[in-house]
Amino acid sequence: MEGPSRVLPLRDVALWPAARRCSRGDTEGDSARDTRTHFRVCRFIMETGVKLGMRSVPVATACVLYHRFFERVDLPSYEPYLVAMSCVYLAGKVEEQHMRTRDIINVSHRYFNSGSAALECDKQFWDLRDSVVQCELLILRQLNFHVSFEHPHKYLLHYLLSVRLLVNRHAWSRTPVAETSWALLRDCYHGAMCIRHLPQHIAIAMLYLALNSYGVDLPVGEKEWWQVLCEDVTKSHIDAVISDLLQLYDMDAKCV
Repeated sequence: MEGPSRVLPLRDVALWPAARRCSRGDTEGDSARDTRTHFRVCRFIMETGVKLGMRSVPVATACVLYHRFFERVDLPSYEPYLVAMSCVYLAGKVEEQHMRTRDIINVSHRYFNSGSAALECDKQFWDLRDSVVQCELLILRQLNFHVSFEHPHKYLLHYLLSVRLLVNRHAWSRTPVAETSWALLRDCYHGAMCIRHLPQHIAIAMLYLALNSYGVDLPVGEKEWWQVLCEDVTKSHIDAVISDLLQLYDMDAKCV
């Protein structure tokens, strides 16, 4: 579907000047530069979601909406931070945690202009608000209104409860396996790996990595524990997910 080159000429909107500079002018290739931009924008989505008091699943949905959208369009054609704001707005509707556009705009404004006052309700504000809403419609059309996703969260919760029964309770209480697993899962949404792998495979891989990180051993049986929990997952699936996550951590180091 064709659309305008930009929903709004946002270089005229003083909202995120620093962010736009950090995603331009790199000497690396287009693909690597785009990946770094998406990483930064998803970090923006997550931090904005926290400041708005969004639950983890709506934030995850916002990230998936963002990745799905740019899976279908070219990055230079649309302002990524505007798309991100619209994804947060849309995710709130999808996951029944509605967010006001004014709150999203003001939190975004403070994100890029620390310590600044809220935006005045002037023409610039209303133009930006209209652009967020128009971009929401564009996202819906690009995704053919398929905006409900299955996340790894429910699988990870089930796997954690199952594994906890197999581990000595003292060993479990001494190691933050659950907390680490959830943190690793959250980090997955910084990149397109969250739409590249099956949700149950991501959940298994995050638990596998957390257990290995703390040296927690599980009883050995005829099958590996991860095969018992998820029959269609293989070691190669787990390795692929973990490899993608480690690449994201490498990206994180480069974006500092």
